[in-house]
Amino acid sequence: MSDTRTLEGVHPVDLGDGVHAFFTSGAGGVSPSPWSTSDGGGLNLGLNVSDDAARVAANRSRVAARLGAPVAFATQVHGDVVLALGAAEREQWAAPVPPSTAGEGDALVTAEPGLGLGVLVADCVPVLLADPEARVVGVAHAGRQGVLAGVVHRALDALVARGADPARVRAAVGPAVCGRCYEVPEAMRDEVAAAVPATFATTSAGTPGLDLPAGVVAQLAARGVVATQVPRCTLEDQALFSHRRASATATTTGRQAGIIALI
Repeated sequence: MSDTRTLEGVHPVDLGDGVHAFFTSGAGGVSPSPWSTSDGGGLNLGLNVSDDAARVAANRSRVAARLGAPVAFATQVHGDVVLALGAAEREQWAAPVPPSTAGEGDALVTAEPGLGLGVLVADCVPVLLADPEARVVGVAHAGRQGVLAGVVHRALDALVARGADPARVRAAVGPAVCGRCYEVPEAMRDEVAAAVPATFATTSAGTPGLDLPAGVVAQLAARGVVATQVPRCTLEDQALFSHRRASATATTTGRQAGIIALI
């Protein structure tokens, strides 16, 4: 059996001393096809894609083992609600049978050491945030609606309310569908780009597109936060889950995650 502390396909990111952060891939778990991106087991971490709940729990346990801390996940609804978690939630998620969700929201923040935060994606943008000096971290799920709603700004606001300084905040923008691949109707592109100009894109086919990772990076920069971007497109990279790729073949797929914790 593989050592779950190493966990196949993990992409670590450096967000400062005392912070452990990484992005998962579609491999390293126990889920079968279509919740797997390889011949081995798939690391599907989402409960809303028809995978067996026991397999998802086993996959989440592997991620917690890799992190060295329990990991909390929210029920994401493409909004801008931020959930603040603390010591009580750490105890809940460390229990032998943890909760299935921390609540409904698209961002999580905590100043509690030893509590992991997870953001689930399969084309949307996973964002990890940390102020190592203030000892506060957060995650945000930024799809098209979340970018428009300003979920990244709301997450930053929640960090600042807990002592973070945007000048110190370090951010990682994880794998997501890129502007070359995210085709949308022209009216939709114009609507989003009117609010966040950096999202304006043209696909490789010459059709209207949206570059959500670029939009998130621009939103962070507007607050004085410099982001590290993982240049992997979920639609192009077969090692990652992609809702759009799965939809093209009328099937479902899993969810990978961005993970962060204070240690």
